[in-house]
Amino acid sequence: MLSNDATIIKIKHEVYYQVAKMAYEGVFDEKKDEIPYIIIPGPKAQFRCCIYKEREIVRQRVRLAEGLCPSMENSDNIVQVINSACEECPISRYTVTDNCRLCMMKACKQACKFDAVSMGRDRAYIDPQKCRECGQCAKACPYNAIADLIRPCMNTCPVDAIKTDENGVSVIDESKCIECGKCIHSCPFGAIASKSYIVDVIKAIKSGKKVYAMIAPASEGQFGPDITMASWRTAAKKLGFTDLYEVGLGGDMTAYAEAQEWLEAYKEGKKMTTSCCPAFVNMIKKHFPELIDNMSTTVSPMCGVSRMIKAKEPDAVTVFVGPCVAKKSEIKDKSIKNNADFVLTFGEIRAMLRAKGVKLEPEEDNRQEASVFGKRFGNGGGVTAAVLESMKELGEEINCDVAKCNGAAECKKILTLMKFGKLTADFVEGMACEGGCVGGPSAHRMEVQFKKDRDLLIANADSRSIEENLSEYDMHSFSMHRK
Repeated sequence: MLSNDATIIKIKHEVYYQVAKMAYEGVFDEKKDEIPYIIIPGPKAQFRCCIYKEREIVRQRVRLAEGLCPSMENSDNIVQVINSACEECPISRYTVTDNCRLCMMKACKQACKFDAVSMGRDRAYIDPQKCRECGQCAKACPYNAIADLIRPCMNTCPVDAIKTDENGVSVIDESKCIECGKCIHSCPFGAIASKSYIVDVIKAIKSGKKVYAMIAPASEGQFGPDITMASWRTAAKKLGFTDLYEVGLGGDMTAYAEAQEWLEAYKEGKKMTTSCCPAFVNMIKKHFPELIDNMSTTVSPMCGVSRMIKAKEPDAVTVFVGPCVAKKSEIKDKSIKNNADFVLTFGEIRAMLRAKGVKLEPEEDNRQEASVFGKRFGNGGGVTAAVLESMKELGEEINCDVAKCNGAAECKKILTLMKFGKLTADFVEGMACEGGCVGGPSAHRMEVQFKKDRDLLIANADSRSIEENLSEYDMHSFSMHRK
């Protein structure tokens, strides 16, 4: 899901860098209004119609970087539209092209039930005020002269959560949005982004609190074959974090707790879904509420590690680092006690590294905190493999069928079958991103680019079982369930 537009990425990361730099220097609140002028010095515009628009877009990005909505509106949604950047997309979805022959049949006009099609001098014309975007005119045209110009953000949204307002600006329906972040990198104008906790995290560090980083298992291989968890731990401490924990350990915790749930459900003949992917959980809650009782009550690996830390140090601040945008929505659920306090994407923590002049250096990893199964938890099918391994270690192997959903579209399809009682599988592994967490919207490298590095790092890991790995931790001091 990485964007191919280097310009958009460069501007976004430059905003993060300037915000992080000022936050570390303790001058962000006083100097944040200078950032648009630092990034867009002028006098000529580089990408838009004028420098004033470019600076306004940067200003709105700065607001997002401090955890606010880009405009003055009040919204809890993590994914937001930068209004000033949303432009140039066609207001009317269906447009008549030069292929139109003004044929005698006028099939497009006859197919339209809303009288939106008329015959012009050179071609047919579709009135955007009357058009209801049903697509019947496009289907009827014998020359394929009517193009379906659906917006990229709308086209990629798996739950139809994006519409347009009367001014042609995209609007996110929060009642439908699962906050997967799929739309963010689809916009060629960089008009969709997520709120950030960079400022909050740096302020917590500077306040003297004990702030712990928790890095996702999907990070291994993202930054090269020599960048280990030890590399990240050293860098995190240089940023001011007290320590860093591997969330693959939380994968082991989740798998062990979920295996027991699956075994119980299997004996009762009840179908069950996983609950570790927040976008998948959001999909169930917002689009398939009748299936909530079929969802595992086990918390995510992120929450498991956070609870472990806070069981020892109740005043600790925990920060998840990974490729997931939906994780930011997970921490908003106040019904889940002792979850992570903040979430940073790879792009956001890289800005912090740059602001402090810290580099990720190769380092041998002598402190393994996760089993191989926990390390692979973020792969598509990784959750299933870990849960089945836990069942095996519990001495209760079962011959079950698991539907492994690869991406939000597959999740939606499987949940629909489950809703109507047509699902043959016993369990469902829901991963909203293609390939699993490793294909998250804020991944540093595409899966095909880092797979060899990742496999090499995991192959060098200790081959301890999940149960053996968890025996080193006090699992009785905290719960792995939501309530």
